This record gives sequence, structure tokens and C-alpha cells, in this order.
Amino acid sequence: MSDMSDVGELGSDVYKTLLESTKAIPWKIDWATMRFAYIGPQIEPLLGWRQDSWISAEDWAARIHPDDRDYVVNFCISQSKAGVDHEADYRALTRDNGYVWIRDVVHVVRKENGEVDALVGFMFDISERKKTEEKLLSLQRELEALSFKDGLTGIANRRRFDASLSTEWESARSSGQPLSLILLDIDFFKQYNDLYGHIQGDACLTAVAQTLNLALAGPRDLAARYGGEEFVLMLPETDAAGALAVANRCRRLIERQDIAHVKSPNGRSVTASIGVGTVVPHDGLSPTDFIQAVDRQLYAAKQNGRDRIEVADHI
Repeated sequence: MSDMSDVGELGSDVYKTLLESTKAIPWKIDWATMRFAYIGPQIEPLLGWRQDSWISAEDWAARIHPDDRDYVVNFCISQSKAGVDHEADYRALTRDNGYVWIRDVVHVVRKENGEVDALVGFMFDISERKKTEEKLLSLQRELEALSFKDGLTGIANRRRFDASLSTEWESARSSGQPLSLILLDIDFFKQYNDLYGHIQGDACLTAVAQTLNLALAGPRDLAARYGGEEFVLMLPETDAAGALAVANRCRRLIERQDIAHVKSPNGRSVTASIGVGTVVPHDGLSPTDFIQAVDRQLYAAKQNGRDRIEVADHI
């Protein structure tokens, strides 16, 4: 198979020398027999398979990673039958049970009558490129995760909440299920920062945020930092009684944290004011309307002495 007399149209000895000195691996398959007329000797150091072991297209298919095999083989056959030049990326199995990422670039050679005569092409080792792509994809996923996470507290941020609220609002409107919100504000947080400093203030915010995560019960419940010392909990498929129970749980958990706040008029530890609302979304109400209604309850909790829960009766 390595004798250039078998190569036919691949050219002279000079051309053969040029082909075999490149990193790309040249090959040719006769369409009628589906047998290799030629494959470059570079294949052996790359994959470990001897040059003369590449007999037919079946050998090529068998040496494609099982997870890639069906798609690549079917794609290449359909494109070749249609007489369309094409390329495919896949993992080629090595003789020692590893794999190498290959880009196979295929040219369809036709007879004068238009029928397919042969396939010729080049295999390129693109493993390093794939590693780079995978690293970039991994970094992209990390950045996407970070873009939905509050950098200080580690819980969801406002952007994540806004996106989730839009999704859950439509889901609740379609299903007729209730959707509840809890807005929570740490009482007298400015005084806390003035007394303990911003580093301790950040630690307080983080402790409260992680505590709120513990209060969640439903699989789609979400706790997010809404801004500053304000947090929001979204509770899909949760009725008013369930939302009030979660709000009381938040209050108890913050109380158990017993974060010292000696300047608080409500005692000597950190407390929170909480507004709660529940709605079944309908065309006459927007998510913004809902948030504003719950925010009014939070404001009422502050006006009525703080360290308390206020619930919207009707929204």
C-alpha cells in the first residue's frame, strides 16, 4: 500500500516525498471497493496503527471513537454519495487505547460521467486545538456561572433573580400555580457598618445570605442578593401559608446566628424586616407590579418597628 504505484493520481515520487514530509496525513480510498489505495506513513507514529493495516474503510470506521463513530461515518458516506467535499472532526483511537482528535478533510473525485471515483483527503492532528477550545469553553462556563453569582455572598445575584423571575412568572401563569416572593432587609445596617467597619459588614451580609439559603425548601426556590443589604427569596408553586412559613424560618435562622449589633434599637444582635407576597400571575399584573407590592410590605415592616414580617393580603 505504501508503494507509490498504488497511489495512482496522487502523483510522482517527488510529490510523494512532499506529501510524506508534511504533518498532515494524505490518503486515498477507491470508491468502488472502499479500500485504501494509499495512506501516508505519518499515520503510524500518530496513532500507532501500522501503515499496511489500513486496508479498507471498515478499518477507518473501527478506529473512530464509539461516541463519534455513527455520526461521522453516516455524515461522510452521505456527503460522499452526494459528491460533496466535506470535513469532519472526530476522535481517532490509538493502538494503546487512547485517542487523538482528527480533522479529516475530504475531496470527492468524480469520473467523466459524474459518478464518484475515489475519495482523497488529509487527516490533521487537531488535539492541541481541541484542548484550547475545551479550556475556553470551561472558562466561558465559569464566567457564565460567575455572572449569575453575587461576588460577595456567593448566592445568586440580581441578574440571576431577574432571569429566574421571568421564567417562573410565565410558568406560573401557564399552570395557574401560585408564586411567592419574600423581600428581606437587614435592620440598621448602616449603623452596623459604621460601628464594626465594612469588612465585618461584608461578613454579616455573607452570613445572612448563607442562612437564607438554608431556609429554602422547594427544588426551584431561589435566594438572591437584591442589592446592598436587601435580599429576595423566590418560591415557585408556594402558597401564602408556605411563604409565611419560609419567612418565619428566615427570621428564626437569623436570630440563631446571633450576630452582634450593639447599636441596634431592637436588641443586641442583627435582625431583619421582611415583606411577603403571593400571587397567581395574570394578564393584568406584571412581575414589576408584584415586586413593588411586596416591597411595600417590606417598607411597612420597617415603618412598624422593624424585626417583623408584613404580608400582602391582596395583590
